[in-house]
Amino acid sequence: MLRGVALRSLGGIWVLAAFALGMLCAALWFTSSRAWDRHLTSAYVVGFSIYESLNAGAPPPQGTTFSTLSGDDLTQALAGKFERLSGAPRPAYVTHASIRPRNADPIRGQALGLTVVSDKLQYKLSELLSGPSATPAEKMGQITRLLATFCSHATLYAHTDDGSWIRITGDPLWSCEARPSDYRLPAVFIAVISIAIMMTQVANITATFQTFAQALHARRRLGGPKVYTTEGPAELRDIVDAVNSYLEAERESLSKRAVVLSGVSHDLGTPATRLRLRTALIEDDELRGKLEGDIDQMTGMIESALTYTRAELNIEEPRQLSLSSLVEALVADYQDTGRPVILEETKPVIVEGGASVFMSRKGHGTVPEDRRVLVTARPISLQRAITNLIDNALKYGRRATVALITDAETATVIVEDEGTELSVEDIERLLAPFTRGDNTQRIDGTGLGLTIVATIATMHGGALTYEAGRVGLRACFTIQR
Repeated sequence: MLRGVALRSLGGIWVLAAFALGMLCAALWFTSSRAWDRHLTSAYVVGFSIYESLNAGAPPPQGTTFSTLSGDDLTQALAGKFERLSGAPRPAYVTHASIRPRNADPIRGQALGLTVVSDKLQYKLSELLSGPSATPAEKMGQITRLLATFCSHATLYAHTDDGSWIRITGDPLWSCEARPSDYRLPAVFIAVISIAIMMTQVANITATFQTFAQALHARRRLGGPKVYTTEGPAELRDIVDAVNSYLEAERESLSKRAVVLSGVSHDLGTPATRLRLRTALIEDDELRGKLEGDIDQMTGMIESALTYTRAELNIEEPRQLSLSSLVEALVADYQDTGRPVILEETKPVIVEGGASVFMSRKGHGTVPEDRRVLVTARPISLQRAITNLIDNALKYGRRATVALITDAETATVIVEDEGTELSVEDIERLLAPFTRGDNTQRIDGTGLGLTIVATIATMHGGALTYEAGRVGLRACFTIQR
């Protein structure tokens, strides 16, 4: 493939090359076809002349020789043992036929007996001589045309009316050495090779675009380089340059957003500390508690915004980890602090086998329970997402039940609460940033927890969905493995 060449130029080159090769193949094909037509026509005309020479006693046509059998050869011919004639090939393939004039009596009418002795094959002369409309001379022309079509060193033996046998040779007309050069098979070979080369070039160029597209699709989940490089046509290079420029601008925009939020968090830290100190001097316990709650809520909102921005920045490098071990460790941490979090046992995966020769029933097997669910992901982000789901389940319900289900392509962490008053529609509405439910007076929060979880799920090629469970709402956090 020409590197760095525009697709328009490549297309023009391929069209011209295809046209030139097509003209070459067509020229080879039609030239060979015309040469073969002339060769077969010449053999047909010679056969026509051979019959006229035998019938009228005229000299043989040019390129053929007539000789009358005598002695032992005549005896063998009369006995029908043509394979024993002098000069007969070894092995010899003998074909018998007879040519009758039109409207001749099939019993008493005179016929010209013919025998073809070849070194390669027997000829199907009966199909040529069965037609009633052709003249005897035309039938003889069809025979010699057939000899030229399936070339061999064939010799004709004609049995005339006077009982003699005449040997007719015409190697310069119908032998393999007399056939013209046939370039039709090379033309087909050139056409097939040319098509294969062009299809390969098209597939290679298409593969460069597909490879780059797959790299972009997997960038959010698996990360990627700061600058992409590729080999391919000029259009693909322009696309890569545009993507690199976009990614650089996006990184700068997110970095500025993070710097601004970090600056705001840092700048608000000092006033928040002074507020806490001054709040501690207030003697009214009720007022002091309200002010401290407002300060805690303000700092929590700032920290949540920073966490959401870090999730959007996607700066953590993905690596392979055991999702089952991560879930077990998080649940164990909650249980150690006395929180009502339960981990459901993973159901064994049953594998069904095929029927064997010795048993009609199919076998079954189970995958070992101590298997690890390996994923390629960002561990800190996953830990934050699963923790947020468990915290939400504990806030809105009495306990949280955690389960892990997997298949060949995805892994899903299911967190089900118990006793929540929210419906699936309500919780899906809360996925928007800074959106909270009607219980804001009773439950603390900033409205970014589920938004962060949904962002992390999208970052890993999955999604956050909710469905009605057995005792409450069930959050399904799905990621690509």
